[in-house]
Amino acid sequence: MTDAPGALSPLDEEGVGALVEEGIAAIAAADSLPALKEVRLAYTGDASVLALTNRGIGKLDKADKPAAGKLLGGARGRLNKALAERQAVLEAEAEATMLATEAVDVTVPTDRVPAGARHPLDVLVDEVSDFFTSMGWSIAEGPEVEHEWFDFDALNFDADHPARQMQDTFYVDGASVGAAEGQPANLVMRTHTSPVQAHVMLAQEPPIYVACPGKVFRSDELDATHTPVFHQVEGLAVDKGLTMGHLKGVLDHFAKSMFGPEARTRLRPSFFPFTEPSAEMDLWFPQKKGGPGWIEWGGCGMVNPNVLTACGIDPDVYTAFAFGMGLERTLMLRNGIADMHDIVEGDIRFSQQFGTTGKGN
Repeated sequence: MTDAPGALSPLDEEGVGALVEEGIAAIAAADSLPALKEVRLAYTGDASVLALTNRGIGKLDKADKPAAGKLLGGARGRLNKALAERQAVLEAEAEATMLATEAVDVTVPTDRVPAGARHPLDVLVDEVSDFFTSMGWSIAEGPEVEHEWFDFDALNFDADHPARQMQDTFYVDGASVGAAEGQPANLVMRTHTSPVQAHVMLAQEPPIYVACPGKVFRSDELDATHTPVFHQVEGLAVDKGLTMGHLKGVLDHFAKSMFGPEARTRLRPSFFPFTEPSAEMDLWFPQKKGGPGWIEWGGCGMVNPNVLTACGIDPDVYTAFAFGMGLERTLMLRNGIADMHDIVEGDIRFSQQFGTTGKGN
């Protein structure tokens, strides 16, 4: 039941338990924050045995999936708890060492206007916006606290779709009036930037060519490759006669802009509620660790006619395509960043290495 080399069976309680105990021992043995980061990547990163094993859940019989999910979820929980506790100890030790060993000579002259730095994510958002503007597309923004109708219903998500559950979505206290039949509907922290596309389609007549970069929110744990607050860019084109060929051309052009002239994309069949047909988008990445190869970059497809209808566009006259990818993932791939913590922790030295420094005001 395990296709990935090194993976365990998702139902192997003994093997998973031994893996967790081994991880906890390695965590306890980590004597510095850099060493702990290496342990975190080894036991909870994308290439870890636990992550590879988790991917095998999808191949299990339906009756076995709950047990496997509980087993692997518990394993992740124990490892993350041990990591958090050890990190707190090591941070306290590092702070105590710093206070004991570092002294500041307050008489030394210093620059009272120190150099600052733009965060590379902000720079990337500008770069992405410039790319789409150069093709004649518009850039659109929308609210981060969004009506549930725009985040889900307008995008063809069923009422019982798993993405609506509390473990995936941040719901905001209070309620607003629903879009249909006056029923109460929740406000949510938007889970993607697709609601911006719905706003644009309701407000504008086709043809529409728009890119929507922005911040989104999902209830993920912060680890080496995930964060509960991250950035996406999504593109939408609505016009007469658009096809998957037009979509593929835009994606290849975008990939070359972001990753260089050798980059290209391929599409693998998939499913999303808001597109039909849908595809996972892979990137041919010459700088991939271990040699050039394909790596997942985002999702795309032709916009589902139900979405066009919900947003007031006649699907018998117009077709549309849409795509989206994470900007943190794009930054990590382009610059060889292995740990999401480096992006979100706010250390100015991280931003300075990208050459985006400037005098503060």
